[in-house]
Parts: sequence; C-alpha cells; structure tokens
Amino acid sequence: MTTNNLKTGLLLIGIAALAIFIGRHFFGAAGALLGLLIAFAFQAFSYFQGHKMALRFAHAEPLPSGTLPWLEDAVTQLSERAGIPAPALYISPDPQPNAFAAGRNPDVAVVCFNQGLLNTMTKREVIAVLAHEIAHIRNRDTLTMTVVAALASFVTMLANVAWLIPSQGDEDRNPLVDLAMMLVVPVAAMLVQLAISRAREFAADQTASELMGDTAPMADALLALERGVQRTPSRAAQPAMAHLYIASPLAGGLGSLLSTHPPISQRIARLRAIRV
Repeated sequence: MTTNNLKTGLLLIGIAALAIFIGRHFFGAAGALLGLLIAFAFQAFSYFQGHKMALRFAHAEPLPSGTLPWLEDAVTQLSERAGIPAPALYISPDPQPNAFAAGRNPDVAVVCFNQGLLNTMTKREVIAVLAHEIAHIRNRDTLTMTVVAALASFVTMLANVAWLIPSQGDEDRNPLVDLAMMLVVPVAAMLVQLAISRAREFAADQTASELMGDTAPMADALLALERGVQRTPSRAAQPAMAHLYIASPLAGGLGSLLSTHPPISQRIARLRAIRV
C-alpha cells in the first residue's frame, strides 16, 4: 500500500511538472502558473471522482439488485476472503468481453463488467475475472490506475487545447516544436500507463487464483478474454483508460505494439508455474 501511494505521489508531481512545462512553452510565465493550477484542480478531481469518470466513459450503469444473484453472491464471498468491503457492480453496454475496477480505496471501489463478457463467458470465467478485479482493489492498485487514467486524459487534452489557443509566449518559437509536443505528449502518457499496468496484472492474476484456490479458472478466463477482445472491438474504451481493463481493449495495430498489458500467453504461463 505504501509503495503504491508513493508511486501515485510521484505521478502527481510528474503530471504537475508536465503541465507547467506545457503552459510555459505555449503561454509564457503566466501559462506556467495557470498550468500548475489546472493540474492541481484536475488531480483533486481525479482522486475523488476518477472512478465515476471511468464509469461515464464506459457508459456504465449499476447492476440492479437481484439481476444476477450468482454474481452478487460471488462478490460477497470473494470480498470476504480478500478482507475488503464488497465493491459496487456496474454493467457497461460495450459488446467486447472485458472488465475493470476503479476507485481510490476499497470503500468506494467499483467493478464494471462489459455486457459482452457476461454474454459470452461462463459463470466460472466471469467469477475469475471478478476475483482479478477484487485482487486489484485489495492490492490497492486502483488508486494509481484510476488517477493515471484521469491524468492521461488531462495531459492529452492540455496539449491539444494549447495548440489551438493563440500563443501568449515567445512569438518566435518554432511551430514544429509545438506540433512535436502535441504528438509526443499523448505517447508519453501511454508509456506511463504501460509502465504502471504490466506488473500489476501479473500480481492480480496470482492473487485472484489464491482467492479462488485454483489457477485454472483464471487461465481459462484469460484465454476467453483474448479470443473475445480480438474478435469484438470495444465501443466505449478510451486509450487513457486502457490500462484499467483486465485485457487490453485496443487490440490490433498500435494498440498491440504499445499495449498496457503483458501478453496473455505470458500471464497464463506464470499462472501455470505457481501453486495455490
């Protein structure tokens, strides 16, 4: 928990520094101060409201009580084993089989399932996915992952908006530098997501297997997710949110080259190498 909080703090400092740099480059000294103030405001918002923003991006709605009693029973049992409060369950209409967890701490954490996951995967596989997301919550991954999702959106927006607004800074600056910044900043945000997510996915897979007492359900769920993600594009996932999902929702093309997740084959190999 302490390590995750430290990493989150370093990310917040890094984002603030980036906002100052962008503001200074485009708008001069006043822009640096404005960038810092905007960064602080956005950081506060992402800390307290980041999970709600993730749910809005996914067009998610709360799972009505009694709709899926077997899933409600599973979240109660797995949460008790993990020693955390049961997270609220949400459903996204996205047809791609996928899921994510978000929230600054276990008391406000949520787990969101795509409708495509509930439609195509077995109950055993769905429960394994749930165990994986509860593992993220128990391991305190969701604070960092939720904040990174919000801040990745912020820095990309800031770079794009700065490009459109008339400059108040140096009039003789090179427009090619401006263009390069607009292109590089989103890629830098993606690389931060990549660094944050990969190690956490391995750990969550193992913790999920421990909660279920068996590695097979998690391995089977990962195989089903891999097939489903490749077959069905996401209609809701945003690049800034990709690292939140259990499997990268951006399959193919650049999404594969800069994936925020380790390959499914590696995750399954690690599961088969452990005993629970």
